[in-house]
Amino acid sequence: MSTYIPDPARYDGRMPYRKCGRWGVKLPAITLGCWHNFGGESPTKNQREMIYAAFDAGITHFDLANNYGPPYGSAEENVGAILKDLPRDEILITSKAGYDMWPGPYGEWGSRKYLLASLDQSLKRTKVDYFDFFYSHRFDPDTPLDETMGSLDTAVSQGKALYAGISSYSAPLTREAFDICKDRSFAPLAIHQPNYSMLNRWIEDGLTDVCGELGLGMIAFCPLFQGLLTDKYLKEIPKDSRASLENSPLRKNEVSEQNIRVIRELNDHAGQRGQTLAQMALSWVLRDKRVTSALIGASSAKQIIENVKAVDKTDFSTDELTKLDRILAKINLPKSLWATE
Repeated sequence: MSTYIPDPARYDGRMPYRKCGRWGVKLPAITLGCWHNFGGESPTKNQREMIYAAFDAGITHFDLANNYGPPYGSAEENVGAILKDLPRDEILITSKAGYDMWPGPYGEWGSRKYLLASLDQSLKRTKVDYFDFFYSHRFDPDTPLDETMGSLDTAVSQGKALYAGISSYSAPLTREAFDICKDRSFAPLAIHQPNYSMLNRWIEDGLTDVCGELGLGMIAFCPLFQGLLTDKYLKEIPKDSRASLENSPLRKNEVSEQNIRVIRELNDHAGQRGQTLAQMALSWVLRDKRVTSALIGASSAKQIIENVKAVDKTDFSTDELTKLDRILAKINLPKSLWATE
């Protein structure tokens, strides 16, 4: 039985809560993502400490997906077990479906068959009656968009989700999905979850404007670019880092000497701001008020507490932004890394 007692000062002012687009629900400026470090056979002491520390710091939003782990599904099981210790009506629990989850033709993408089956499985694993947000994790080019949006509508109409969302849809597809929901009286889209960071700015080519115009909230995932925008890689690739692992989401060619020199320049500027590089990278993402929240991963409670400090300095002068753009122009990465065309 848990002995955790939430900090009574958790809402005393440090964590800002931003409206999710035009909607009444507010998200903390920092969200805890459970993509990495929450898998395994059962909840660990470190996993519990991370979630408790997050909630005590004012983080009320916990982001999951069906295949988070490893193994697939285990993050939902572990996080769901820990979140039982938190007051359900004070937190947002979200999940997504779209990537591969089980074998065969019905275990991924965006069909009604897959999305609704996955939703039921995720609710069962997490042991909650509903998700606050349920997302189409990626656009499916082989499924009509009205089928995918209709599945999200069913999730909301059945009370299994409060809000519908999409992730990694391009600006034109976001507008098309929004219009389908409006024209067919489906549950409206409330939120978009794109990959966005100082090193991956594809949403600035149209998606940010579309979401702002349509009243969708935006929650940026990978704002630290899988750890590259931290002090972890300033000298070399650590043996226990994501870049050192086979099949790492952070590819070794992204941790090139040229890119490391750029990261060091960014780190120097962060120091001038009185921030760590990670804190500045999060502050930079949050500088645009259309970005509702920055979604962080973590490996320790200490890391979460340090990253939350980013909310204290989200203002950048015009000269600062110009300087940072000059530094970032030297980075050697693909321009578009996650947009779904």
